[in-house]
Amino acid sequence: MQYTDLGSRGPKVSTIGFGAWAIGGMNWGPTDDEVSIAALHAALDNGVTLIDTADVYGFGHSEELIAVVLRDRGKAEVIVAGKAGNDFYFADDKDDEGYGAIRQNYEKDYLIYAVEQSLKRLRVEAIDILQLHSPDLDKLEKDEPWLALEQLKRDGKILHAGLSIQSFRETEQAHLLDAHHDLLDSIQVRYNLLERDAEEVLFPKAQEYGIGVIVRIPLLFGLLTGKFNRNSTFVEEDHRRFNLSPEKLDAYLTRLEKLQPLFDRYPEQTMAQVSLRFCITHPACHTAIPGAKTRQQVEDNCAASDSGPLTEEDINLLNS
Repeated sequence: MQYTDLGSRGPKVSTIGFGAWAIGGMNWGPTDDEVSIAALHAALDNGVTLIDTADVYGFGHSEELIAVVLRDRGKAEVIVAGKAGNDFYFADDKDDEGYGAIRQNYEKDYLIYAVEQSLKRLRVEAIDILQLHSPDLDKLEKDEPWLALEQLKRDGKILHAGLSIQSFRETEQAHLLDAHHDLLDSIQVRYNLLERDAEEVLFPKAQEYGIGVIVRIPLLFGLLTGKFNRNSTFVEEDHRRFNLSPEKLDAYLTRLEKLQPLFDRYPEQTMAQVSLRFCITHPACHTAIPGAKTRQQVEDNCAASDSGPLTEEDINLLNS
């Protein structure tokens, strides 16, 4: 496992982390807590130091599982990146758009309340990185979320402040780095072989300000592992039922087929490993957080770190 500083102010992290959405037990099909806990242990065994979660993952359950592992292994070497702002405490059924009853809430008092609940579930004194959880732009143009981050830092409840950029708004929200670069230590962004919009405006700004970049959805919900085809379907409670609908699957797979020459260059590596290597190749990117539900998935993901970035020739092939 390789390690790097998360920007100029962030902590040192493994270049491959652990994305803990799936183990929350919602939105990704069936899970087994014992298997999930084993996957977390496998991540730490393989040198992972960054675990990314959110209060809304399993409505607190992802954080509870992480707490079990931290109790067994200790917190010293682990960086927990949490998120808040998707309010499941006070939402109701009319707020359910397929992820459960959730509504955006970026008011200062609510964010502080949500962090306090996360601290209790995680059983830690401070969250290493607290990220605003992919809010709409109108929420971020108000002072309240930024005042909350400042207050949480002052009170020692979070050590670093972050923003999870809303998917497909990588350029639209890039100006927020201009306004809040003194506060933001890191950003999290959707980025992978098939979704590269962040390269245009967002990544140059992050580099300019020394803001760390955490890459989410690096395997595009599992598509870039090579295990899906045009006939793949998902159970009703799996968010991929609409995020990888038949129409989207067809469009993504058509584009993916054109990248086969890249994968052919590394026959000894899995598609997932090559795809993860791409995500940590861009100089703005410090770590990628693929989700995993099993020990085998964790070990496959972690192997990408030691192979390091793709070559310049590889990137030229992608760009041709």
